[in-house]
Order: sequence, then C-alpha cells, then structure tokens
Amino acid sequence: MRLAFARYAFAAIVALAAAAPAHADLREPLTRDNSVLLMVDYQPQFVFSVQSIPVVELINNAVGLSKAAKAFEVPTTYATISAQSFGGPLFRQLTDARPELTPVDRTSIDAWQDPRVRAAIAATGRKKLLVSGLWTDSCVTLPVLSALKDGYEVYVVVDASADVSRESHEMAVQRMIQAGAVPVTWMAVMLEWQGDWARGNTGAQVQKIAQEHGGAWGQGIDYHQRMVAPRK
Repeated sequence: MRLAFARYAFAAIVALAAAAPAHADLREPLTRDNSVLLMVDYQPQFVFSVQSIPVVELINNAVGLSKAAKAFEVPTTYATISAQSFGGPLFRQLTDARPELTPVDRTSIDAWQDPRVRAAIAATGRKKLLVSGLWTDSCVTLPVLSALKDGYEVYVVVDASADVSRESHEMAVQRMIQAGAVPVTWMAVMLEWQGDWARGNTGAQVQKIAQEHGGAWGQGIDYHQRMVAPRK
C-alpha cells in the first residue's frame, strides 16, 4: 500500500514539474547572443496616470534600455495597443532611438496573444526574454505569465516599467517573481551584456549611453573623459 502510494506521489511530482513554468537559470548570464527584448505600450494614454516612478525617469530608462539593445544587436520588438483609436503613438523618444523598428499594434491586453508578437520573439530562437512597459500590472504582467507558461526564461526590467500607483507596480512585480520571472534594472542588463570592458567595440557605446541616460554614473564618465584622461 505504502509502495503504491509512494509511486503515485513520485509520478505526481514528476508531472507537476513537467507542467511548471520555466524559471530563468540565474547561473547563466544575459548575453547579446541569448537575449531578446519586448517593450510594450509606451504610449501617452497610459503614461498620463503613471505614479510609481517620475515619468521623466521612466522615459530615460526605457530609452537607455532600447539603445543598449541596439548597441548589442539584441532583437527588439516594440508593441502598442490601439494606437490609432485610444493609446496614441509610441513615445517619440523611443521611435527616434530606434527608427528601424515598427511597433506591432494590437487590441489584446496580453501582447503574447498577438501571433505577430509571438512570432517575432520565436523567430530569434532565444529563450531569455526581457520585458518592460506600461502598465506593470497588466500589459507587462500578462505577457510575462504567458511567456513563462510557454517555456521562456523571463526577466522584467522593473525600472523601465510603471503603473498607476507604487502599490500596483510592486504587487505586479511580486506576482511575476512568484511565477518565476526575474526582476532586473536596465543598467544592470546593459553591463551584463557588456560582460568585459576589453570588448571595446561595445564598451564605447555603453559609456555613451551611460553619459546620456546613466545619471550620476554617466556624469562620472564624462568627468573622467574631460578632466582626467586628457592629463595622462
């Protein structure tokens, strides 16, 4: 009896493990070759009500993230929702940073339900998916949960995402963490992609992005380049 129960319990555990959403392997760094980025709904209608982070800071972080992805040639998908009828166009700062990208406009709140978005991500063959956008508790959370269910290792760029209140943002982040997503910040992602300052071809671009969007760190780089380096 006990042996039969033990076998049943073991089989149940195996079945649950097989059905569980994928958790990102924290031991494997994000690289330019294993990452793919989805940025959703950076649109006027949704930023009007943002309270979880200053809007200027949100835009700065989102643009920094997108520029970093371009520097490392990380495949990036912009997505909007009802841009012509309600949401408005993607932030001009993001389109100016990546004029080569055409946003996928959709009607589904969960961007993952749009086959064009899924196809764009799947076509890269990469499993480490970074997601950011507005609002955290809906248009970020829902595709994150869906992508986890589909076996992706999902990272949420929390400082490039925002919501109508700090509570909504924080509860959404907690929910995604509990589901298996990993919270990250945009500059940490950029430095993880860089990996080694000996990689000079991207190192100069990282420093330029930091000078434009990296706050105090960027000012430090600017000071070194203008004050210290010329005296050596």
